[in-house]
Amino acid sequence: MTSGTTPGLTRFNTSADSEARAALHEVCSSSAWGSRILAQRPYTTAEALFLASDAATAELTAEDLAEAMAGHPPIGRPKEGDATSTREQSGMAGASAELKAEMLELNLAYQEKFGHVFLICATGRTGEQMRDAVKDRIGNAPEQEREIVRAELGKINRIRLTRLVEEESAA
Repeated sequence: MTSGTTPGLTRFNTSADSEARAALHEVCSSSAWGSRILAQRPYTTAEALFLASDAATAELTAEDLAEAMAGHPPIGRPKEGDATSTREQSGMAGASAELKAEMLELNLAYQEKFGHVFLICATGRTGEQMRDAVKDRIGNAPEQEREIVRAELGKINRIRLTRLVEEESAA
């Protein structure tokens, strides 16, 4: 990951609050997370932004986490027309109909148990790896799963922030 100043970071630091807030909402749906990141501008380096994101993610309440998870579609069903979720879930794109059906069933069981979508940093993972992860995690206690979700959200936020600060021009 880039650690210095980039055109994207400069643009983020100097954009209007409403524009920066909208960009942050695309990274993470938690308004508390976005507000913390926004309040600490300007960032001298991308690494400073990533560290602020990690700190903000660590401080999210259960309600804030729920708000963040609500912005993520279930694995295997990226939001139509959303290039980010399609790209992040590309490991499911070539999955067999059997694997997709199994993921749907597992997603529903997970959601019924925990009350939210199964959240995993899907970037670079195969459909089989995501299936195995949900199978492993469905037996977790809710408190344990909440902390795993927090860690996965932190990874997703870093990947998305990297894309934000490395963009050469406004999206």
